[in-house]
Order: sequence, then C-alpha cells, then structure tokens
Amino acid sequence: MGLTINTNVMSLNAQRRLGNAQNDMATTVQRLSSGLRINSAKDDAAGLAISERFTSQIRGLNQAARNANDGLSLMQTAEGALQSVTASLQRIRELAVQAANDTNSASDRQAIQAEVTRLAQEIDRTGRTTQFNGMEVFDRSDASVVGDENLLAVFDGMTSAGSWLESSENLIRTFYGIQGDGASLDIRFTGFTDGQYGVGAYVQPLGGYDGQGRGLNLVLQVDMADFVPPNMPNGGTAPFYSDRTVGHEMVHAVMARATNWNDISNNHLWFAEGAAEFIHGGEERVRNDVANLGVAAVVTAIGGPTTTSEFYSASYSAVRYMHERIKAAGGTGIKDVLTYMSNNPGSTLNAAIGAASAGAFTNAGDALTQFGLNGAAFIGSFDLNNADTGAIGGADVDGGMVRDAKAAIPNQGSRSGKNVLQGFTETFENIASSSGAISTKVFQVGANANQTMETRVGAVGLGAMGLRNTLDVTTSAAQTIVSVDRALDYVNSQRAVIGAQSSRLESAITNLQIGSENLSASRGRITDTDFAVETATLARQQILQQAGNAMVVQANQMPQGVLALLRT
Repeated sequence: MGLTINTNVMSLNAQRRLGNAQNDMATTVQRLSSGLRINSAKDDAAGLAISERFTSQIRGLNQAARNANDGLSLMQTAEGALQSVTASLQRIRELAVQAANDTNSASDRQAIQAEVTRLAQEIDRTGRTTQFNGMEVFDRSDASVVGDENLLAVFDGMTSAGSWLESSENLIRTFYGIQGDGASLDIRFTGFTDGQYGVGAYVQPLGGYDGQGRGLNLVLQVDMADFVPPNMPNGGTAPFYSDRTVGHEMVHAVMARATNWNDISNNHLWFAEGAAEFIHGGEERVRNDVANLGVAAVVTAIGGPTTTSEFYSASYSAVRYMHERIKAAGGTGIKDVLTYMSNNPGSTLNAAIGAASAGAFTNAGDALTQFGLNGAAFIGSFDLNNADTGAIGGADVDGGMVRDAKAAIPNQGSRSGKNVLQGFTETFENIASSSGAISTKVFQVGANANQTMETRVGAVGLGAMGLRNTLDVTTSAAQTIVSVDRALDYVNSQRAVIGAQSSRLESAITNLQIGSENLSASRGRITDTDFAVETATLARQQILQQAGNAMVVQANQMPQGVLALLRT
C-alpha cells in the first residue's frame, strides 16, 4: 500500500465504523429510553405492521368494554325503575286485598282508592319519564302487552275476578238441582260474531249427542261484539249484562250434560231458552216487548220465530208459569222437572213433566196449552217496575231476596285461577300476550364492525300492563288483584330479561378485557424492548465507540510519516 497524504483509507474506515457504532448506540439508547423495540418503521417494518393491527384491536376492545359498561348502566337504570314499579304494584295489590274485605265502608274504600290512584299515576310516570343520558329507557306506547284488554276482562269476569261461571253453576245447582258430570267445556272468545246486539254467546255440542241425548264436546262461544266494553264486575250495560249472558249459556251447558239435551234443544227450544232466562230473570225484556207489541203478542210469540226478543220473553214467562203452577200443586217448581231428567238419563221433557209436575201438567204440550190460555193474565201479574228481575229464587218469584240486574249473578266465588267449575273440565282459548312496544338498544361490544349486542325492554305504562281501566277497588277489588297479578308477572318477566341482558353484558366486558390483555401481551412481545439484551448491547456499543474514537485518532496520525521522508 502506498504512503499518501490525500487519501487516508484507514481513517475513512475508522470513521465509517465509528459512525456505525454511534448509530447503533443511538438506536439502543432510543429503545432503552422509550421502552419500545420498534420506534420507527426502519426498526422492523413487518413487526410494525403487525403491531399496529394489534393496536387497532386492543383500542377497539377497550372502547367496546367501555360501551358495554355504558350499556350495563342503562340496564341498571331500567332495573331500578322496574324495582320502583314492582313496589308500587305490590302496594296496590295489598290495598286491593284490604278493600275486598267487607269490614270497609264505602268511604273507607274511597280512601283506599285515593292511594291506589296515586300509586298508579307514579307507575305511569315512571314508565314514561325514566331516562338515561337524555334517552327514554321504556317505550311510551299505551298498547297492552299482556293481552287484549277486552278479552282479558271477559276471561277475568268468567274466572277469578267476576266468578261468572262459578256463580252461574252455583245458581243452577241451587235452583235447578242439576250439575255437569265433569265433561269438557271449551270456552272460546274469538272465531264468531254476528255483530253487536245479535247472539251474545251460545253453547254447541260439536260432537253431537250420546245415546242418552247428552251433548258431546261442548263449546261455549262468546261473541266479543256483545261483551265490549266489559265494565267490570258485571260486564256490559243495562239491561243485559255480560254476567247474565254467561249465566244464560251455563244453563244450556249444564242441561246439555245433565238432561236429554237432544230432546230439549231440538223439540222444546222454548223450554231451553226459558229456563236459561229464568236463572237470571227476564222481566226487563218482557216489559219492553209488552210495551212494543202488547201482552197477547208476547204470549203467542212462543210458537213463532225463535230468534226474536218476544220469543225469549214468552219462553221465560212460560217456564215461570210452569214453576209457579208446580209449586201451587205441591211441588218445588221447575227444579222437579230438571232433577227428574237428570236422575233418569234419556228421559224426554214430556215424560219428565208428566212425572214430576205434581199433576199440574201431563206433558210439554199441555204446559204450552195452559200458558196460551192463562199467559196474558199471568204476565199481567208481573211487577215490571220494581228492581227485581223476576229470576228464580228472587223476590218476585219465590219471595226471596231482591235479585236486581246487577245482583242476578252474584259475581262472588270461592275458586281462583282457571279451574272454577265443579261440573266441567273447562279449557279457555289462549289469550296471547303481545310483544307490544319494545325499546331496543344496540351496543357495539366488539372491536370490529357489526360486533353488536341488542337489548330489549318492554313498555311499562298502565296501558301497556293492562291497568288503565282495572284499578278500581271501590267496584271490583277482585279485578284489581287479578290485573295486578298479571302486571306483576309481566314486570317480573321484564326484570328477568334485564337481568339476563345485564349478565350478558358483564360477561362481554370480561371477555373484552381478557381479549385486550392477551392482544396487548402479543403486541408487547413484538414492540417492547428487552432491557437485558439492550443494556448488554449498550455496553458493547459504548466500548466500540470509545475504541472507534481511538482508532480514528491513530489513523489520522499515519500521514505524518511523510514528513520523515521530506526531512531526509
């Protein structure tokens, strides 16, 4: 190698290596001071790309966890509101049980009703005003979510709240001496209508008749057009209340299983309808028909069309005439005829009247003949202006207590739930609850698009829970109890849903935190500085830098050898 001055190759090499040592030391210092192995893309391009994807997921998971916590707070707000609603409903039920006791006077019940009204207002206010972050928690819809209010009112009237079925059965057993034999009775609320003021209800043996004339597969069909509005506890409006319509049809149902219904319904419809009217009284109908047509037309209507009002008036009057004639002859009345048919399966009405009318009549035709002769005078003896309806056992007929339009069916029973009849195995058409108005919230609970969770909370206003018209303890504490029980079931179901959704959110938060933790660990293995390695590297770089500085100095001294040549 030549001895030169202009190009000091050793110095250049030492400088280059010293620069590399300084760059390496700068990288090491940067890693040690930042704690990151990758501080720029040049440190590890592939590692940077992978770590940034991890960072997106980690930050997304952390935000999703915060979202889920916000959703959990919303659910806790809803749960708190429903706790308040539950407490109010429990207090209303307690007050209804108190009001149902006859130790309370009318003024006492009014005082109880005042508290019920305030509690109901608070329930409605809670459902309408509960908010979270300015948003309504519950939907404000007033549509019932527990089932159609009118259908439920009729169902309640027939069962626990009104005891229409039980009261009717008790009256039939008491005054007619007959009872069902445990056969099935299918009670339906929909599927038939002929409009308002038509056929309010009917009983039909869908399976025909057995060998003794008893109806098979009985159906009690209601026409809701004649049962709206319900106006509990009696239902409907004067003079024809829903409870009386049910009582009328229950006579048909019991007769269908206790007598030769095939004979009665097909050959003596006047007796079937007259006995059904007699259980709750028919003087209001007679009064109207006599006023419109005259008493003679009412009497002769028993042989005319069977769908007219006057036919029912004539049938009622004829059965009442039979009842009083049998009593006058020494019997107990129409009860003797019906119990005979019950005790003698397959017996026709003609045979029963001949055998059990105490000699007053030879058969059904004889009864109709006598009524045709004496009916006008008999109807003329009715007191059509007093409160009594002319029901069997009442003041006008048997000298009993006054059975007015509201008291004709007592509306008070001792059996709760759906099993209210002793003589039948009754089944009720299912009154489906509605999903109704649902407040839906969608929470983003994942780091990526469409990783969501939907929560649903139903409306909890008075209308939504079917309580808008059923919280009057002054008229029907029983209806209030039944309605509140239904509302409590609904609220409890909503609280269960909220609880399940809250648990799901808590689980989601836990999973998100675990996911974030694991992804952070994975990212850390790529991006974080290994201090053991880097401190060792730092020591090495420091030594190399010092050595490099020394070698640059030595290399810079090498050209001075040229001076020795110049001095010689």
